[in-house]
Amino acid sequence: MDTGDKEKPTKNLELRAPRGMEDILPHQWRLWRWLEDTAREIFELSGYHEVRTPIFEDTRLFVRGIGDTSDIVEKEMYTFADSEGSSITLRPENTAGVMRAYVEHELYKTQKFQKLYYIGPQFRKERPQAGRFRQFHQIGAEAIGVAGPQVDAEVIEMLDHLLRHALHLPGVLLHLNSIGDAACRPAFRERFAAYMRDRKDELCPDCHVRLEKNPLRIMDCKNGRCQAAVAGAPKAADHLCEPCRAHFVRVRDLLQAVSVPYALNDRLVRGLDYYTRTAFEFTASGLGAQNAVAGGGRYDGLIETIGGPPTPAIGFAVGMERVIHCMKQAEGAGPVPRRGIYVANADEVAARKAVEVAHDLRLAGFRAATNLEGRKLSRQLGHADGGSYLYCVILGEREMQQGEATVRDLTSGTQETVPFAELTAWFKARPAEVAAP
Repeated sequence: MDTGDKEKPTKNLELRAPRGMEDILPHQWRLWRWLEDTAREIFELSGYHEVRTPIFEDTRLFVRGIGDTSDIVEKEMYTFADSEGSSITLRPENTAGVMRAYVEHELYKTQKFQKLYYIGPQFRKERPQAGRFRQFHQIGAEAIGVAGPQVDAEVIEMLDHLLRHALHLPGVLLHLNSIGDAACRPAFRERFAAYMRDRKDELCPDCHVRLEKNPLRIMDCKNGRCQAAVAGAPKAADHLCEPCRAHFVRVRDLLQAVSVPYALNDRLVRGLDYYTRTAFEFTASGLGAQNAVAGGGRYDGLIETIGGPPTPAIGFAVGMERVIHCMKQAEGAGPVPRRGIYVANADEVAARKAVEVAHDLRLAGFRAATNLEGRKLSRQLGHADGGSYLYCVILGEREMQQGEATVRDLTSGTQETVPFAELTAWFKARPAEVAAP
C-alpha cells in the first residue's frame, strides 16, 4: 500500500577517506606516474630490478627487523589478528619485507649480489601532519650482498641522480654520517647514555623512555629542549673503530669523485635498529621543518636477524608525497612532460578515420587518444594541448579529401602534413617520449 511518503535523499553523508589517508585523483596521477617512471628508469640504468611484496606481513618480521624499542613498533604499526588468530601488520616500511623475500626465496643462491627496488604504499598509525600520512608511498632500493664502500657510494649517487638531476628538486642536500657497527657502537652508546642521564631533566617524556631502551634515538627527537641537550653529547664519529673509520673515509672519497655534494651530520641516526655504518638523509627546500625527502643506510645485520645467512646490505626509501609536494612548490616547476598523440577530427567522416588512426598507433606502441565526447575541433585542439600530449593529428575536410593528416607539434607549434599510410612510420622516427604511457 502506497502511503504517499517519499524516501528522502541522504544529505551530508560523512563517508570520507580514513584520517591521514588521501585519494590520488586522475588529475594528480600523471605527476605520480611520471615520478615512478623516472625512478624506474634511473634504477634500471644501474642494474636494479623491481620486486613487489605483500602489503602486510607476519608481525614478528617487524619486531625482529625494525626493533621492539623503536617508535614504529611501539606506537605506530597497524597490527591486528586475522581470522586464524595470527598477528599481522600492515607494512610500516618495505626493507624488512624485501629482506624476508630474499631469505624465503633463497635469492642469495642464484646470485650473491642482488640489486632490487620497490614502489608502493606503507602504513603507520601516527598523528597526521604536514608531509606525514597514515598511508604513504615510498620508492626504495636495496643493494644486497656486498659490504664494500663502493656500493654505499653508488647507492647514494643513484639517489642523488634521481633527486637533483632528474626531478630537479630545489635545495637538495645530502647529510652523511657513520654510526659504527657491532664492534664500536656499544661503547659509544654507553658514553652517550651516561651523558644524557646527567641531563635527564632536560628531556621530554618520550626521551625518558628512549634513554632506558635505546638512548641513541634521542638524537631523532624533534623537541627543541632535547636537541639542545644533545648538542654537547659525544659523537659517533669520534668513537669509530678503524675498519668503520676507513669505510667512511672511502665512501666520502668516492662521493667526491662523482661530484655528489654532502654535509657531515654527526647527529644523524636512522630511526630503525637495523642500521650500521653509513647513514644518510636527503633534504630539500619548500617543506618546512619536516624537510627530509629520502633516507637510508647500511644494515649488515638485518638479514641474519630475520633468519637468513650473514649478508651485508644497504638501501634507502624516498617519500613520494614529500617529493610531489616539493615539485609542486618549486618555483618555475613545469607540468608533467608531454607524451603521446591526440587525434582530432572535424566531422563524422573524419571521426571514423580518427578511430582507425588512434587504433593503429596504439597497436604500434604509442599512447594515443581521440575525440569520444563530440567536442568541436577547436575544443579538441585545446584539450590536446592542455592534456600534455606531444603531438596532435588533425583530420578535417581537406585532410580527408587529400588522404593526409596535419600533424602539429604541441611544444613548438609547428606542423606538417603526413600521408595516412605513413603516419605510424613518421611517429616511429620521432622522440621516444611519444610512445611513453
